[in-house]
Amino acid sequence: MRRFDRLRQIQRMDPERDFMEIFRLTVTCEFPWDVTRALELALYRTYAVPSIGGLLATTAELTDRPQKRYDDTSLLLDAVVEHGFDSEPGRTAIRRINRMHHAYDISDDDMRYVLCTFVVVPKRWIDAYGWRRLSGHEVRAIAAYYRTLGAHLGIPDLPRDYEGFERTLDAYEAEHFGWDEGARRVSDATLELMGSWYPAPLAPVVRGAALALLDEPLLRAFRYASPGPVARGLTRGALRARARVVRLLLPPRATPHFARQNPEIKGYPDGYEVAGLGTFPVPGVRGCPVPHAGARDAAG
Repeated sequence: MRRFDRLRQIQRMDPERDFMEIFRLTVTCEFPWDVTRALELALYRTYAVPSIGGLLATTAELTDRPQKRYDDTSLLLDAVVEHGFDSEPGRTAIRRINRMHHAYDISDDDMRYVLCTFVVVPKRWIDAYGWRRLSGHEVRAIAAYYRTLGAHLGIPDLPRDYEGFERTLDAYEAEHFGWDEGARRVSDATLELMGSWYPAPLAPVVRGAALALLDEPLLRAFRYASPGPVARGLTRGALRARARVVRLLLPPRATPHFARQNPEIKGYPDGYEVAGLGTFPVPGVRGCPVPHAGARDAAG
């Protein structure tokens, strides 16, 4: 297989009818490393919305058990990508996601925004740091995939195309990004988790590189000092250099690479069952387990 053979294969498909196959080829064969990094950044962006970051701080899932939360989120989303919406693992993963979210008072607007990050952030990342830009077929297929996922999650008023997802994301961030003390704790815990995946001396480097990739609205929301131009230049230059190496020197991936194969997934060395992933209701508690007053305060 030559470097652009898979892209030519994708361009022979219909992005509305064949969106599942196009999406799987794009995220597991063409850009598995980039999509993993982009989805990490996508979820991280959501913390800057106080109603989301504050809720995550209150549940303590990302501050007390960040590795498990990372693993479970990745694996649940991965089950749908690998097996499809109509498969037993895919249906089980969607049920688990729905039951977890329905345990809390999460607005449709917040759910829609989170879904938008899954569409928009990977495209922006790949266009900036991937070995090639996404094709129009891939962009349309990605939007169709997440529109379908959003429908399975019961999210109303979903955008119809990529441009709609992008407009929704930009408008929501402009209106809702802001400071929240709990969200900052979640952000710090996430950066610490990312550093823990590497030898201890590299942890400060990883944190610095992560901050160098954040835009100014994110930095302001978390009240982080803006990285200098040298840190930004080195980090982004390294990512672009990696893209050139992949494009010019590495052969195309022959087989799909799924999120469950990522070295960052560390919590299930003996395997896992999709039905056992995620959080479960607190015994004896009915309805949202987070005190409403605290949730409203966190939301500002």
